[in-house]
Amino acid sequence: MRALMILGAVFAFAPFGAAMAQDAAAGQRVFNQCRACHTINEGGRNGVGPNLHGVWERPAGSIQGFRYSAGMQTAAQGGLVWNEENLRKYLANPREVVPGGSMAFAGIRNEQQLNDLLAYLQAQR
Repeated sequence: MRALMILGAVFAFAPFGAAMAQDAAAGQRVFNQCRACHTINEGGRNGVGPNLHGVWERPAGSIQGFRYSAGMQTAAQGGLVWNEENLRKYLANPREVVPGGSMAFAGIRNEQQLNDLLAYLQAQR
């Protein structure tokens, strides 16, 4: 961690490329944004979006009985799997990863919140 002083104020920052710690408990709080459309409990129902329990390493569009958008069906047919890299990209900007998808969420811009949410999703296997 480095510090930078500008006009008497000290700002701490991580060097470029440095990994930020992940906190699954904080990620659970970030997930509250997702609860409007998704559940995450094992065996839970689908909502507007599919249940996300076990999403880590799951092929996209694979929940039986859920009606996926055409964009998500195309991504699934292309072999999209929800690993860390793909989830990170999708949660930051869903429309970039799945054009034509129906998820209305604009994305998470805060890197720490994104890291925490990924830790939480990974723990829900």
